[in-house]
Amino acid sequence: MGSSPITSDFWVYNSVVECSFDKRKVGSSSLPGPIDFHMINFNKILKLRYGNFLISCLPYFINTAFISLNELTIIVNSNYIFKVLSFLKNDSNSLFNVLIDITAVDYPENDKRFEVFYFLLSLPYNIRIRVKTHVTEMFPLQSVTKLFSSANWSEREVWDMFGIYFKGHPDLRRILSDYGFEGHSLRKDFPLNGYLSVRYDDTSKIILYEPTELAQNFRSFNFQSSWSSVSTFKNY
Repeated sequence: MGSSPITSDFWVYNSVVECSFDKRKVGSSSLPGPIDFHMINFNKILKLRYGNFLISCLPYFINTAFISLNELTIIVNSNYIFKVLSFLKNDSNSLFNVLIDITAVDYPENDKRFEVFYFLLSLPYNIRIRVKTHVTEMFPLQSVTKLFSSANWSEREVWDMFGIYFKGHPDLRRILSDYGFEGHSLRKDFPLNGYLSVRYDDTSKIILYEPTELAQNFRSFNFQSSWSSVSTFKNY
């Protein structure tokens, strides 16, 4: 596919910055000085160019690319998450050979309530990328354990906390919660006290699982943040 948009453009920008001078006006005199690196954010330009490069290579798989929190983020159709990650790992211009983490965020008010994030690192190019996709609670994602062995525990954690199923995972079990745990505790509609309470019965010398006893009004979920109800704060 030719030279990488990361490496080739980097040296072009470096040569321009090192060999160019502008004229800074100080009072009435004009003094030559080096170009301000903050005025030319070539790191951001390179990442956006690389995002356009990915879209040109995978036009039917990637919806958009943008910079968020100084990192390149691409939004991918959930049906093609395995193919996109496979391309990012094996393409000579990308080589994202490390999967750092997989996590998710729950937005119950959305049609596709879960946003799933894959964080990748390219060791040869020393660059990171964030891959995001949207799924419903009924839609399974393709497991990427065949691409990244580190995805094994990360996908188990997302399944345990959010209930997002990963098709093709070799051992999709709970990893943080007890095997008899009901529900998925990081979903926004999950009650804070859970459905079961656990206590040790000193008389019977056993651990008991009992239904949580709460009034019905405590189980109603309000999507509004609890902080929004605090209007004023005391000044101490």
